[in-house]
Amino acid sequence: MSQDRLDQTDLQTDRPHSARVYDYIMGGKDNFAADRETAAQVLADWPGLRTSMLANRACMHRMARYFTGLGVRQFVDVGTGIPSSPNLHEVVQETVPDARIVYVDNDPIVLAHARALLTSTPVGRTAYIQADLRSPDELLGDPVLHETVDLTEPVALTVIAMLQFVEDAQSLVEALLAPLASGSYLAVTIPTGDLAPESERLASEYTRRGIPMYLRGRSEVEALFSGLELLPPGVVPMPRWNPAPGDEPLPDTATNMFAAAARKP
Repeated sequence: MSQDRLDQTDLQTDRPHSARVYDYIMGGKDNFAADRETAAQVLADWPGLRTSMLANRACMHRMARYFTGLGVRQFVDVGTGIPSSPNLHEVVQETVPDARIVYVDNDPIVLAHARALLTSTPVGRTAYIQADLRSPDELLGDPVLHETVDLTEPVALTVIAMLQFVEDAQSLVEALLAPLASGSYLAVTIPTGDLAPESERLASEYTRRGIPMYLRGRSEVEALFSGLELLPPGVVPMPRWNPAPGDEPLPDTATNMFAAAARKP
């Protein structure tokens, strides 16, 4: 994307955005003073947050590989965040070169850097949709979605570290799953107050700075998968979701998020 396009985009630099706070904590450069101030405070409350974020990214990679192992060739990633290699499509297309991936986010700076998400193998395809996950009709009605993936065939819907910013996560998940074909999959990572004791302070600080965050207990996370076939090992702390051989185990309290995946009957 050209610098002119970036300059014309309203980046809303006067207030923090979750994707840019994440970017700063992970060592990125696509953030602004409001994002850095928020990140500094939440890191002061919980210095281990970066460890949890790294575990989240590793879990996303494992989920992507797990789905490709099941034969999935279509992915919709809601709440993509600022590109950071390896992105989902890079992981997926390592083993499934013809895979198709649709990325969705509402942060204008993600749009400004969307070109990094639109690389693909010659036989595959990637696309980007600027949409707010809290407006699922907007996403589901976007022609780019239907041009890129075939909703009559199974799709892996990945909602990674995003549902904490949605008050009614249950209704959102149901709306996003409704048009997907039987045999589709849902993958979620989501913050909880059940693991790291610092999570409550973290959520309070995000909320105080204008990014409402909702923590959910195990039973609430399990409810997100109502009517679906929960895959082993169920709802677990992220490092315990199908770790790769040789992965160094982390204590449950080192992360503040549950991970789970399920199949739509």
